[in-house]
Amino acid sequence: AGPPRVTDGAPTLPQERFAALVGALRLGAAAAAAFEELDSLHAEPHRRYHGAAHVLALLRHLDDIRDHCAAPDEVEWAIWFHDAVYSTRRSDNEERSADLSDRWLGRGGAGAGLLERTRELILATRHGAEPVDGDVALLVDIDLSILGAPTETYDAYERAIREEYRWVPGPLFRRERRKVLAGFLERPTIFRTAPLRARWEERARQNLTRALAALG
Repeated sequence: AGPPRVTDGAPTLPQERFAALVGALRLGAAAAAAFEELDSLHAEPHRRYHGAAHVLALLRHLDDIRDHCAAPDEVEWAIWFHDAVYSTRRSDNEERSADLSDRWLGRGGAGAGLLERTRELILATRHGAEPVDGDVALLVDIDLSILGAPTETYDAYERAIREEYRWVPGPLFRRERRKVLAGFLERPTIFRTAPLRARWEERARQNLTRALAALG
């Protein structure tokens, strides 16, 4: 993703990379103005995990597996927008993020096909069902990469999620968090794509098992 800018100690999004993406997707210059809104949204103070650092991590993973993507620029656009709208008090964040993406693509003159494909990618990050193959599966796997992170990084992620949901009482949070984590463990495989499954599956299962034990 290139070296991030840093504001008050926190990473911010790489504007030049977003501008290059707008060009690669053959969008009009108006779409480049989306960067300021994306940068502002990802800097919202309630975000402890779903901020700029998360986007930067996903962009790095995309760079690693770019050759596996059929349409890597579309996957990248979805990475930029998939958590653009994020509130732990709502259940429609991905839909609202996809709507925001649609608006900016529309301003850039995108065709119906690009709108449809990027919306499908963004909505797939709801993780409510097993993704289909191809770029959708790759994006979903990348978005779940934190599950297979080293122990210290994963534990920091769990703490950050708890902070994002700090308004939820402890017993309720632990009950609902157990459901989420157990749901991933119950899948035949957490990661759909072979290269990312080989990279993250074993450690993800170790992290999730340990996190469930900590939740009681």
